[in-house]
Amino acid sequence: MIDAFIENPILLLFVVVGIGYWVGSIRIKGNNLGVAAVLFIGLFFGGLSPELHIPEVIIFLGLSIFVYTIGLSSGPSFFFIFRQRGSKDILFIIFMLTFSAGIAIGLHFLFGFSASTTSGLYAGSTTNTPALAGLLDAIRNKSVAAGEIQDMSEMAVIGYSLSYPMGVLGVLIAIQMMYRFLKIDYRKEEEQLRAEYPVKQNIISRTIIIKNEQFVGIPIRDLKRNFHWDVVFGRLQTGDDVVLSSWDSQFALNDQVTAVGDEREIERVGKELGEILPFELSYDSSEYDSRRIFVSNPKIAGERLATLNLNEKFAAIITRVRRGDIDLLANANTVIELGDQVRFVARRRDISKISAFFGDSYEGLSRINLLSFGLGMALGLLLGMVTFQLPGGVNFKLGFAGGPLIVALILGALRRTGPIVWTLPFSANLTLRQVGLILLLAGIGINSGHTFMGTFAQGGGGIIFLAGTIISFLTAVFTLLVGYKLLNIPFSFLTGMVANQPAILDFALEKADNKLPIIGYTLMLPVSLITKILYVQLLFAFLG
Repeated sequence: MIDAFIENPILLLFVVVGIGYWVGSIRIKGNNLGVAAVLFIGLFFGGLSPELHIPEVIIFLGLSIFVYTIGLSSGPSFFFIFRQRGSKDILFIIFMLTFSAGIAIGLHFLFGFSASTTSGLYAGSTTNTPALAGLLDAIRNKSVAAGEIQDMSEMAVIGYSLSYPMGVLGVLIAIQMMYRFLKIDYRKEEEQLRAEYPVKQNIISRTIIIKNEQFVGIPIRDLKRNFHWDVVFGRLQTGDDVVLSSWDSQFALNDQVTAVGDEREIERVGKELGEILPFELSYDSSEYDSRRIFVSNPKIAGERLATLNLNEKFAAIITRVRRGDIDLLANANTVIELGDQVRFVARRRDISKISAFFGDSYEGLSRINLLSFGLGMALGLLLGMVTFQLPGGVNFKLGFAGGPLIVALILGALRRTGPIVWTLPFSANLTLRQVGLILLLAGIGINSGHTFMGTFAQGGGGIIFLAGTIISFLTAVFTLLVGYKLLNIPFSFLTGMVANQPAILDFALEKADNKLPIIGYTLMLPVSLITKILYVQLLFAFLG
């Protein structure tokens, strides 16, 4: 069987992916490894023979696709958070990476590692493949004998491969331990952050009867602005007449209006306007209807609802937008993305026209715009090839991770440039992300497996393995503790910040059961990638 795997590395790749995914789904006391198990199954298979190998181009392809899709979906939130929180979080990330580099220096002198081993150890314990690539490039550029370059390169790879697994597992353990130690309530944290970030909302629809004269005769536009009502008003009944409300609609006493919004906000608005009725507002179903349709028209993707001028084209009100598993309350600034499901109330005779306007084609959502995807990936890879020179003769490249990520963040924030829509439908983005992730994890595991097992068998890997565990575990614990207790950073954000590897992010998302860890991850990743690449080469230069 091993011979078949040697002859057909693609077969080996998918065997590892399949078994790894199955192992990752096994729950022990409510916990599971998730997609991270693919890495460990890859290490096991890779240890069976030195000839088992996955071409590096597959690994780098997986890495580039993963970070590019993450960047596209996270671009708007990244720049929004950067404007909100300023440089505080970025300085904190750099401080924590400096802390982990300090631990590596201490272990270097404690255990007597070589400079290349310590540098590889740091790259592995922080699970940074581009940093290892930069280190190997720095080793090749040293003015020493070819044999010495080979030895240093091998020691760097050994340090990296032995510390990499605990760079993942050590952080997973730290997240779970600090979650229990700090008694984190993810649901409570989600509730507190709901107003600022796109997390799950309990969006409901209720009928309110107007009893407060204070709000009579004032346009809805002014009421929402002056009283900060975060709801959408739909059908409005005055006497026996039922119409769709608009910005210019005005309430009269005993009017009944349908309001859509988060449950708590509906309760607040209901008490101010009058009272919430225990029944839905009746209406003529032959005149009005409520539907949910897909956004598949690339011409409107990336546009704000306000710029679509729906009120001028149709008698319709959009109440909510479903993105993935999250319902978002619609407002003028809501940006429509491919793959969104739009919920609206409209006249029956306009529904077919509205469906055509938004596209409403599920098949269309399954297609990837290869023009924008190819251009974006190409721009990212080109940026990753650029060599940056720092004082002291230190050179580094953003590589297959940093280049695509930075370009994707920018393109994701832009959303579109003229006719080119950079973003991907939610389902397509998620599928590509998963494919990239499993290619990356399986490839790294298989290629590092024999070195990993061999070094342990020779009795020389235990110290390096222990050192990698110390760096990854202490750095994660210290980051979670200091960030949460001293800087008041939400724990969900922090789990994303310490998720220096996609498998850790997947674990953090599963534990939080919301998208908040991605906010910390996307804020951390560009900064940490560049910082780690720089620190690895500085460690090699100064310790050598």
